[in-house]
Amino acid sequence: MANPDDGPGGYSRFEQLVVAIDSRGITTVTLNRPDKKNAVGVKMHTELALIFRELQRDPNVRVVILTGSGTAFSAGGDLEWMQEMIDDPSIFENTIREAKEIVFSMLDCDKPLIAKVNGHAIGLGATLALFCDVIFATSKARIGDPHVGVGLVAADGGAIIWPQLVGYARAKEFLMTGDPLSADEAARIGLINHSVIPERLDATVDAFALRLAGGAQKAIRWTKASINIGLRQLATAILDSALAYEALTNLSADHQEAVRAFREGRPPVFG
Repeated sequence: MANPDDGPGGYSRFEQLVVAIDSRGITTVTLNRPDKKNAVGVKMHTELALIFRELQRDPNVRVVILTGSGTAFSAGGDLEWMQEMIDDPSIFENTIREAKEIVFSMLDCDKPLIAKVNGHAIGLGATLALFCDVIFATSKARIGDPHVGVGLVAADGGAIIWPQLVGYARAKEFLMTGDPLSADEAARIGLINHSVIPERLDATVDAFALRLAGGAQKAIRWTKASINIGLRQLATAILDSALAYEALTNLSADHQEAVRAFREGRPPVFG
Protein backbone atom coordinates (compact mmCIF):
# COMPACT_ATOMS: atom_id res chain seq x y z
CA MET A 1 0.00 0.00 0.00
CA ALA A 2 1.13 3.52 -0.73
CA ASN A 3 1.59 5.98 2.10
CA PRO A 4 -1.80 7.60 2.81
CA ASP A 5 0.01 10.94 2.86
CA ASP A 6 0.84 10.54 -0.83
CA GLY A 7 -1.10 12.62 -3.33
CA PRO A 8 -2.00 16.30 -3.42
CA GLY A 9 -2.29 17.64 0.10
CA GLY A 10 -2.01 14.17 1.69
CA TYR A 11 -4.99 11.94 2.46
CA SER A 12 -4.28 11.34 6.13
CA ARG A 13 -5.93 14.66 7.00
CA PHE A 14 -9.33 13.17 6.09
CA GLU A 15 -11.03 12.10 9.31
CA GLN A 16 -14.08 10.20 8.04
CA LEU A 17 -12.73 8.90 4.75
CA VAL A 18 -9.97 6.29 4.69
CA VAL A 19 -7.88 6.35 1.51
CA ALA A 20 -5.56 3.49 0.54
CA ILE A 21 -3.57 3.32 -2.73
CA ASP A 22 -1.93 0.05 -3.73
CA SER A 23 1.06 -0.49 -6.01
CA ARG A 24 -1.20 -0.92 -9.06
CA GLY A 25 -2.88 2.46 -8.61
CA ILE A 26 -6.10 0.92 -7.31
CA THR A 27 -7.36 3.33 -4.67
CA THR A 28 -10.00 2.44 -2.10
CA VAL A 29 -11.96 5.23 -0.44
CA THR A 30 -13.89 3.97 2.57
CA LEU A 31 -16.70 5.90 4.24
CA ASN A 32 -15.68 5.48 7.85
CA ARG A 33 -18.44 6.02 10.42
CA PRO A 34 -19.35 2.37 11.04
CA ASP A 35 -21.06 3.15 14.35
CA LYS A 36 -23.47 5.42 12.41
CA LYS A 37 -23.78 3.07 9.41
CA ASN A 38 -21.63 5.63 7.55
CA ALA A 39 -24.34 8.27 7.72
CA VAL A 40 -23.08 11.52 6.22
CA GLY A 41 -22.76 14.46 8.59
CA VAL A 42 -21.13 17.84 8.19
CA LYS A 43 -17.54 16.53 8.40
CA MET A 44 -17.94 13.68 5.92
CA HIS A 45 -19.94 15.88 3.54
CA THR A 46 -17.09 18.41 3.44
CA GLU A 47 -14.55 15.65 2.87
CA LEU A 48 -16.62 14.14 0.05
CA ALA A 49 -16.69 17.57 -1.61
CA LEU A 50 -12.87 17.50 -1.71
CA ILE A 51 -11.76 13.90 -2.24
CA PHE A 52 -12.63 13.29 -5.90
CA ARG A 53 -10.84 16.45 -7.09
CA GLU A 54 -7.73 15.30 -5.25
CA LEU A 55 -7.91 11.79 -6.66
CA GLN A 56 -8.28 13.24 -10.15
CA ARG A 57 -5.04 15.19 -9.73
CA ASP A 58 -3.07 12.34 -8.14
CA PRO A 59 -0.80 10.63 -10.70
CA ASN A 60 -0.61 7.52 -8.48
CA VAL A 61 -4.34 6.85 -8.86
CA ARG A 62 -5.66 4.77 -11.76
CA VAL A 63 -8.96 3.39 -10.46
CA VAL A 64 -11.07 4.35 -7.44
CA ILE A 65 -13.23 1.96 -5.40
CA LEU A 66 -15.78 3.64 -3.13
CA THR A 67 -17.13 1.53 -0.27
CA GLY A 68 -18.27 1.65 3.35
CA SER A 69 -16.83 0.35 6.61
CA GLY A 70 -18.74 -2.15 8.69
CA THR A 71 -22.07 -3.54 7.53
CA ALA A 72 -23.41 -0.56 5.54
CA PHE A 73 -22.38 1.41 2.49
CA SER A 74 -24.12 4.54 3.79
CA ALA A 75 -27.37 5.17 5.62
CA GLY A 76 -27.67 8.64 4.05
CA GLY A 77 -27.84 11.93 5.92
CA ASP A 78 -27.17 12.07 9.65
CA LEU A 79 -30.31 13.02 11.62
CA GLU A 80 -28.43 15.27 14.04
CA TRP A 81 -27.02 17.21 11.08
CA MET A 82 -30.52 17.52 9.62
CA GLN A 83 -31.76 19.03 12.87
CA GLU A 84 -28.87 21.50 12.90
CA MET A 85 -29.83 22.68 9.40
CA ILE A 86 -33.45 23.09 10.51
CA ASP A 87 -32.37 25.14 13.53
CA ASP A 88 -29.94 27.24 11.47
CA PRO A 89 -30.98 27.30 7.78
CA SER A 90 -27.82 29.23 6.86
CA ILE A 91 -25.92 25.96 7.33
CA PHE A 92 -27.87 24.59 4.37
CA GLU A 93 -26.25 27.19 2.08
CA ASN A 94 -22.87 25.52 2.56
CA THR A 95 -24.47 22.10 2.18
CA ILE A 96 -25.82 23.14 -1.24
CA ARG A 97 -22.39 24.30 -2.36
CA GLU A 98 -20.79 21.07 -1.23
CA ALA A 99 -23.55 18.95 -2.79
CA LYS A 100 -22.75 20.51 -6.16
CA GLU A 101 -19.03 19.90 -5.61
CA ILE A 102 -19.66 16.22 -4.87
CA VAL A 103 -21.73 15.63 -7.99
CA PHE A 104 -19.54 17.61 -10.38
CA SER A 105 -16.27 16.27 -8.98
CA MET A 106 -17.48 12.70 -9.46
CA LEU A 107 -18.51 13.49 -13.03
CA ASP A 108 -15.28 15.36 -13.77
CA CYS A 109 -12.96 12.71 -12.35
CA ASP A 110 -11.95 10.86 -15.52
CA LYS A 111 -10.51 7.95 -13.55
CA PRO A 112 -12.99 5.07 -13.25
CA LEU A 113 -15.09 5.14 -10.07
CA ILE A 114 -16.34 1.74 -8.91
CA ALA A 115 -18.97 1.50 -6.18
CA LYS A 116 -18.54 -1.53 -3.93
CA VAL A 117 -21.87 -1.44 -2.15
CA ASN A 118 -21.13 -3.68 0.82
CA GLY A 119 -24.45 -2.97 2.55
CA HIS A 120 -27.48 -0.71 2.37
CA ALA A 121 -27.07 2.49 0.31
CA ILE A 122 -29.79 4.95 1.29
CA GLY A 123 -30.46 8.59 0.35
CA LEU A 124 -27.15 10.37 -0.20
CA GLY A 125 -25.54 6.94 0.08
CA ALA A 126 -27.48 5.85 -3.00
CA THR A 127 -26.49 9.03 -4.82
CA LEU A 128 -22.81 8.40 -4.11
CA ALA A 129 -23.07 4.84 -5.39
CA LEU A 130 -25.09 5.69 -8.50
CA PHE A 131 -22.79 8.50 -9.62
CA CYS A 132 -19.97 5.97 -9.76
CA ASP A 133 -19.28 4.51 -13.21
CA VAL A 134 -19.84 0.84 -12.39
CA ILE A 135 -21.79 -0.39 -9.37
CA PHE A 136 -21.39 -3.77 -7.69
CA ALA A 137 -23.58 -4.54 -4.68
CA THR A 138 -23.85 -7.39 -2.26
CA SER A 139 -27.07 -9.27 -2.89
CA LYS A 140 -28.04 -8.52 0.71
CA ALA A 141 -28.00 -4.74 0.14
CA ARG A 142 -30.98 -2.48 -0.37
CA ILE A 143 -30.75 0.72 -2.38
CA GLY A 144 -33.18 3.60 -2.14
CA ASP A 145 -33.57 7.35 -1.96
CA PRO A 146 -36.15 8.16 0.73
CA HIS A 147 -35.67 11.94 0.80
CA VAL A 148 -39.44 12.28 0.69
CA GLY A 149 -39.64 10.13 3.81
CA VAL A 150 -37.92 12.90 5.76
CA GLY A 151 -39.88 15.64 3.98
CA LEU A 152 -37.09 16.69 1.60
CA VAL A 153 -36.80 16.97 -2.17
CA ALA A 154 -34.52 14.29 -3.65
CA ALA A 155 -32.16 16.93 -4.98
CA ASP A 156 -28.59 15.98 -4.08
CA GLY A 157 -28.31 14.11 -7.36
CA GLY A 158 -31.18 11.63 -7.31
CA ALA A 159 -33.32 13.71 -9.66
CA ILE A 160 -30.46 13.63 -12.17
CA ILE A 161 -29.12 10.10 -12.09
CA TRP A 162 -32.15 7.87 -11.43
CA PRO A 163 -34.02 8.77 -14.66
CA GLN A 164 -30.88 8.15 -16.70
CA LEU A 165 -30.47 4.67 -15.26
CA VAL A 166 -34.04 3.37 -15.03
CA GLY A 167 -36.16 5.81 -17.05
CA TYR A 168 -38.46 8.59 -15.93
CA ALA A 169 -41.47 6.49 -14.94
CA ARG A 170 -39.52 4.19 -12.63
CA ALA A 171 -37.45 7.07 -11.27
CA LYS A 172 -40.60 9.00 -10.36
CA GLU A 173 -42.09 5.93 -8.67
CA PHE A 174 -39.05 5.26 -6.50
CA LEU A 175 -38.17 8.88 -5.73
CA MET A 176 -41.74 9.95 -4.92
CA THR A 177 -42.27 6.96 -2.60
CA GLY A 178 -38.73 6.47 -1.31
CA ASP A 179 -39.22 2.71 -1.55
CA PRO A 180 -35.90 0.79 -1.50
CA LEU A 181 -35.00 -1.95 -3.95
CA SER A 182 -33.12 -5.15 -3.30
CA ALA A 183 -29.77 -5.38 -5.05
CA ASP A 184 -31.13 -8.15 -7.28
CA GLU A 185 -34.05 -5.97 -8.38
CA ALA A 186 -31.78 -2.94 -8.82
CA ALA A 187 -29.55 -4.97 -11.13
CA ARG A 188 -32.52 -6.35 -13.03
CA ILE A 189 -33.86 -2.90 -13.92
CA GLY A 190 -30.44 -1.39 -14.61
CA LEU A 191 -30.07 0.83 -11.55
CA ILE A 192 -26.79 -0.94 -10.74
CA ASN A 193 -24.55 -3.18 -12.81
CA HIS A 194 -24.22 -6.31 -10.70
CA SER A 195 -25.67 -7.96 -7.61
CA VAL A 196 -23.08 -10.33 -6.16
CA ILE A 197 -23.29 -12.84 -3.34
CA PRO A 198 -21.53 -11.40 -0.26
CA GLU A 199 -18.73 -13.97 -0.31
CA ARG A 200 -17.74 -12.94 -3.86
CA LEU A 201 -18.09 -9.16 -3.66
CA ASP A 202 -14.49 -8.29 -2.78
CA ALA A 203 -12.96 -10.65 -5.33
CA THR A 204 -15.36 -9.55 -8.09
CA VAL A 205 -14.65 -5.87 -7.55
CA ASP A 206 -10.91 -6.43 -7.23
CA ALA A 207 -10.81 -8.34 -10.52
CA PHE A 208 -12.73 -5.63 -12.34
CA ALA A 209 -10.58 -2.85 -10.85
CA LEU A 210 -7.41 -4.72 -11.82
CA ARG A 211 -8.67 -5.09 -15.38
CA LEU A 212 -9.27 -1.33 -15.67
CA ALA A 213 -5.98 -0.45 -13.93
CA GLY A 214 -4.13 -2.60 -16.48
CA GLY A 215 -5.96 -1.17 -19.48
CA ALA A 216 -5.13 1.70 -21.84
CA GLN A 217 -5.48 4.58 -19.41
CA LYS A 218 -6.03 7.44 -21.85
CA ALA A 219 -8.59 5.47 -23.83
CA ILE A 220 -10.50 4.42 -20.70
CA ARG A 221 -10.47 7.87 -19.08
CA TRP A 222 -11.42 9.79 -22.19
CA THR A 223 -14.18 7.31 -22.98
CA LYS A 224 -15.62 8.01 -19.52
CA ALA A 225 -15.18 11.75 -20.05
CA SER A 226 -17.02 11.54 -23.38
CA ILE A 227 -19.94 9.62 -21.90
CA ASN A 228 -20.18 12.04 -18.98
CA ILE A 229 -20.57 15.11 -21.20
CA GLY A 230 -24.32 14.52 -21.36
CA LEU A 231 -24.60 13.82 -17.62
CA ARG A 232 -22.69 16.97 -16.81
CA GLN A 233 -24.98 19.03 -19.03
CA LEU A 234 -27.97 17.54 -17.21
CA ALA A 235 -26.45 18.25 -13.82
CA THR A 236 -25.77 21.85 -14.84
CA ALA A 237 -29.37 22.27 -15.98
CA ILE A 238 -31.04 20.54 -13.02
CA LEU A 239 -28.97 20.78 -9.87
CA ASP A 240 -29.37 24.45 -8.91
CA SER A 241 -33.15 24.38 -9.17
CA ALA A 242 -33.46 21.00 -7.48
CA LEU A 243 -31.26 22.08 -4.57
CA ALA A 244 -33.27 25.31 -4.24
CA TYR A 245 -36.42 23.20 -3.90
CA GLU A 246 -34.66 21.06 -1.30
CA ALA A 247 -33.66 24.20 0.62
CA LEU A 248 -37.33 25.19 0.73
CA THR A 249 -38.33 21.80 2.09
CA ASN A 250 -35.59 22.13 4.72
CA LEU A 251 -37.77 24.93 6.14
CA SER A 252 -40.99 22.94 6.00
CA ALA A 253 -43.06 21.64 8.92
CA ASP A 254 -43.10 18.21 7.27
CA HIS A 255 -39.30 17.97 7.42
CA GLN A 256 -39.19 18.95 11.08
CA GLU A 257 -41.94 16.43 11.85
CA ALA A 258 -40.04 13.67 10.03
CA VAL A 259 -36.76 14.33 11.82
CA ARG A 260 -38.53 14.52 15.19
CA ALA A 261 -40.44 11.30 14.46
CA PHE A 262 -37.32 9.37 13.46
CA ARG A 263 -35.51 10.51 16.58
CA GLU A 264 -38.51 9.46 18.70
CA GLY A 265 -38.83 6.11 16.93
CA ARG A 266 -42.33 6.62 15.52
CA PRO A 267 -43.84 7.11 12.05
CA PRO A 268 -44.07 10.74 10.91
CA VAL A 269 -47.46 12.36 10.50
CA PHE A 270 -47.37 14.79 7.59
CA GLY A 271 -49.72 17.73 7.19
